[in-house]
Amino acid sequence: MRRILLLLVLAISTSTFAQMKKENLPRPGKISGKVIDKLSKKPLPYVNIIIRDTAKKVLTGGITDEKGDFSVTQVPEGKSFVEIQFIGYKTISREITISNKSRNIDLGTIALEENATTLDEVEVRAETSTVVQKVDRKVINVGKDLTSAGATASELLNNVQSVSVDSQTGNISLRGNENVRVLIDGRPTNIPVAQLLRQLPSSSIKSIELITNPSAKYNPEGMSGIINIILNKNANMGFNGSLNTGIETGHYVRYNASTNMNYKTGSVNFFGNYGFNGGDRFNFGFINRDGVNFQDFLFINENESHLFKIGADVYIDDKNTFSFYTTQNWSDNGANGRVLVSDASNNLVSNAPNTQDNNSHNQTYNVNYKHDFEKKGHNIEFESTYSLNDSPQLLVNNDLLNPNDGELNYFNDINNERHNILINLDYTNPISEKGKLELGLEYREDGTDNTNITDQTNFNNSSFSYDRKIFSGYANYGHTFGKVTMQLGARLEQFNIEGIFNVETVGTERVTDDIFTIYPSAFFTYNPSEKNQFQLSYSKRVDRPNIQQVNPIREWSTPLITSVGNENLLPQFTNSIEVNYTRKIKGGSITLGTFYRNINDVISRVTFRDPADPNNVRQILTFQNFDDTDAYGIELSSNYKIAKWWRTNASMDFYSQKQFGVADLSNPSAPRLEVQNEVFNARISNSFTVSKKLRLQLFAMYRGSVQDIQWKVDPMKMVNLGANYSVFDGKGNVTFRVNDIFNTMQFQFASDNPFTQNGRFKWESRTAYLGFNYNFGGGKNKAKSRRRRDDNEKQGGGGFF
Repeated sequence: MRRILLLLVLAISTSTFAQMKKENLPRPGKISGKVIDKLSKKPLPYVNIIIRDTAKKVLTGGITDEKGDFSVTQVPEGKSFVEIQFIGYKTISREITISNKSRNIDLGTIALEENATTLDEVEVRAETSTVVQKVDRKVINVGKDLTSAGATASELLNNVQSVSVDSQTGNISLRGNENVRVLIDGRPTNIPVAQLLRQLPSSSIKSIELITNPSAKYNPEGMSGIINIILNKNANMGFNGSLNTGIETGHYVRYNASTNMNYKTGSVNFFGNYGFNGGDRFNFGFINRDGVNFQDFLFINENESHLFKIGADVYIDDKNTFSFYTTQNWSDNGANGRVLVSDASNNLVSNAPNTQDNNSHNQTYNVNYKHDFEKKGHNIEFESTYSLNDSPQLLVNNDLLNPNDGELNYFNDINNERHNILINLDYTNPISEKGKLELGLEYREDGTDNTNITDQTNFNNSSFSYDRKIFSGYANYGHTFGKVTMQLGARLEQFNIEGIFNVETVGTERVTDDIFTIYPSAFFTYNPSEKNQFQLSYSKRVDRPNIQQVNPIREWSTPLITSVGNENLLPQFTNSIEVNYTRKIKGGSITLGTFYRNINDVISRVTFRDPADPNNVRQILTFQNFDDTDAYGIELSSNYKIAKWWRTNASMDFYSQKQFGVADLSNPSAPRLEVQNEVFNARISNSFTVSKKLRLQLFAMYRGSVQDIQWKVDPMKMVNLGANYSVFDGKGNVTFRVNDIFNTMQFQFASDNPFTQNGRFKWESRTAYLGFNYNFGGGKNKAKSRRRRDDNEKQGGGGFF
């Protein structure tokens, strides 16, 4: 009996002790409250709530919801601090104690006060484009640039320093050279650049990166460097988005609309985007050969484009992130034009209408995986992109005065399919406190299959395939020595190409190439003080002939001009050196830079007399390698806040390039020519804050005359004016813009080789635009919260690509 009682006592004692021990264990608590704006008394969504211990270590946290309310559980027992943080506002800290007597603490309503200094910086960046000079690139943050609102990427880039877009062809050039590579969020696109820039709304663009001297980490193609277009990406918690719509009128009326939405919950951020552009564009001009003929051109381009993207970022844990997206682009482009040709006596000898029906469907699929190791900055990243483009074309050419001439009355039924594969593996390791190693492997594959069915007399059906495969690897090592930062690197590339061009009844031509090249790069940055920075860089680049440049089959023709490629073109290599100096001043910064380029086997567009034309009036338009040449230039840019209500961005650049070559390729005894092309460009953008709701922007540009072996192009100039009015408590904006107020933009040229001729083309440069933008989800503070979150995201990945 005693044993039983003893066992019962021990059991009860053990149970009671365990229960007492359990009751004495620390139990977490909960805090709650509401955050509002001190001035407007409105709730603030997505405010950070951070719980820290007495040593300032983060314990837990949360964010406020759409109504400004928050509730944070699992707050450890004992003394801790609550921090309420939101960009643009002063941080508030409260001391709390979780105990048996108070496990649920209600902090009540907390009013945040705006931080005037931070807020001023945010407003400046949001209203107008700003320029930031980084180690290896210049970043133009587009912001809400009024003179670009509602425009396309093509028109926006024309406002960017050192960049020019040919309004006739859509070709883009950097520092006067069209050998430039265009990336979207750091990735190549399968859509032809000219077509892409016309379809992409400027409202989707976050910033433009000018990488004029890329490091070994980047693809070496593009003599002038790389233009990387970074598109918006929303990463706010909850559901957020924006709507943009507008109408533009010139000779014709055009429409655009876009939306950018995301839903972030837990560890997943879903995003989806849609953009539309539609309307007609007007273009006209002439080419005159005194005493021979006069060509009068008229073009009406019809465009309708739909861009759609959907994807997700999955934050598996703190060390692993997986992302995927697909982009679908449908465009329906039509063109109607006509060419009137008159002889020396002003008699009409040709009336040639033409139509083009171009359809395109481009598909892009991307997956990305990134793993972060324990050490900060130590990571490995894998990315794969596959793109497919199908773009059939139907071209019909006629001559109403010569309806029975089979060379002038014909059709071309063209089917064009392209695919692109890109696989990247990048590894980054900060091997020491001051040193960083970057290694990478890349595989690229580009393929094109084309068929052309025609009934044109003396021309045959044709087809071709053109495939490129590039295997590459790179290594970069960066190190900091006091105030000097160094980065040395090299990229090794094996380049294989195979092109098969077939013309019925004529035969087949085969183009192959197999080249191994090493591309070194070096960057040095010296920061003697916080206000001064010097940069010196070197890189080797290459421009490989593209499919249009090497295709020996006729691409297009007018009554007097035929365009063909040159299958014997060689790649051109460039060695480039740059020096930059940046000075921070009160209210802004000034950057002065200079560059030198040595170019081997320069590729240039040329025209020559058609040897098959007995009347000596037809021309062949093609490409040719010229002798080696040098180019150099100087650039000056500034970003300055003149007054609280007035900020200005200005840039000027001058470059010079000597060209050698033969203009008339049809004449074996034609003399060797030498031309010194010297160009001056200037741009200035002024932003004026009239009131809290009204802003104005005035933009002006001047592009100096350009000259090469055959052509001299007159200067071009333009003045734009924009206005923005804030509505719906800052969630919406109404924008009005007038481009080319004085209607001065035109493309005017003259030539002495192979014929003495001159010409001019004009388009709808003077236009008026009215647009509306509305942001929902994050209220007026969304832009502020997004800035900080975007800085922690991988750059890019938004907009439409």
